[in-house]
Amino acid sequence: MKQRIWVLGAGQLGAMLKHAGMPLALDVYPVDIDESTAPNLNTNDLVTAEREQWPATLVTKALAQHPRFINQSVFGRLADRKTQKELIDSLGLATAPWRNVVNNISANELRDQLGEAVLLKRRTGGYDGRGQHWLRTDDDQVPDDWQGEAIAEQAIKFDEEISLVGVRNSNGECVFYPLTLNLHLNGILYSSIAPLARLQHLQTQAENMLGKLLNALDYVGVMAMETFRVGDKLLINELAPRVHNSGHWTQAGASISQFEYHLRAIANMPTPAPQVTGQNVMINLIGTEYNPEWRNLSCARVYWYGKEVRTGRKVGHINLVSNNITELRETLILLGDLLPEKFYAEAIEWSLGSLAAN
Repeated sequence: MKQRIWVLGAGQLGAMLKHAGMPLALDVYPVDIDESTAPNLNTNDLVTAEREQWPATLVTKALAQHPRFINQSVFGRLADRKTQKELIDSLGLATAPWRNVVNNISANELRDQLGEAVLLKRRTGGYDGRGQHWLRTDDDQVPDDWQGEAIAEQAIKFDEEISLVGVRNSNGECVFYPLTLNLHLNGILYSSIAPLARLQHLQTQAENMLGKLLNALDYVGVMAMETFRVGDKLLINELAPRVHNSGHWTQAGASISQFEYHLRAIANMPTPAPQVTGQNVMINLIGTEYNPEWRNLSCARVYWYGKEVRTGRKVGHINLVSNNITELRETLILLGDLLPEKFYAEAIEWSLGSLAAN
């Protein structure tokens, strides 16, 4: 009988986990958290999640209470930015200086403690630039409903945004992908590039950081660590206890994708080191309609999520992979002509420049 794995959440990550489970002979079932009936779980089933937090519904209660919900105790701890920061600090890992927003603390007090520019982040929720509030001037105030609900971070003048995706199995063995360079525009990830030779000297530093976190949490599966590069030092920005957007390039560019790794780890299958198959660029599709002409592009693979297209919404991504940099650059230029100029002109230019600087 096939191993059955339930995924709490039925978004694009759940769909990609389901697809990755097929070659492994795993039955993967993403579940919409608002379904009117609870899934019929067996004692031998496994449960994972495509999201860090969830409301209490009939479905989430059934899944979260299952004794084989892998990493169940980790999600809440990392979904709360306060407890996540406390964990990072307790392990002596580098992160931006921060404060808890409590006791009616004022914007000026926070700026006195953290510096001229301070970023407020909601403790839970908020992604793609949402749930954030800047304190830059004397006129900026901490919103009343953010007291006790947010953390404040020192604004970091970073050189680049870099992420690391790794996997840990139940034996405590960790495997990592090469570091990924990321471009965010308005808080939304638009492009990721991996591997880059000029980042290799930071690989060991990043693996030590994420490995320490994985072991401290006794975590099983894939986790992503977003960092800021300041010179040759990495500062942890945020952690995601799940498969992650900046690891989507692994679907086309590695022998084992992040989705397959996650399933292998939680199902107690082997997790050998991956082979990277070429130079990779991932372009997110944000609020743009499907264009059949994307399918004509050399070395490009389109992943369409089938979601309603809305402004600022991730509706798909395109992975480009090749061992021929000229072919990769030419394909990026052609892709740029097939995407809305707003934001994408900058994303394509950044991607081309990053490849040239490698």
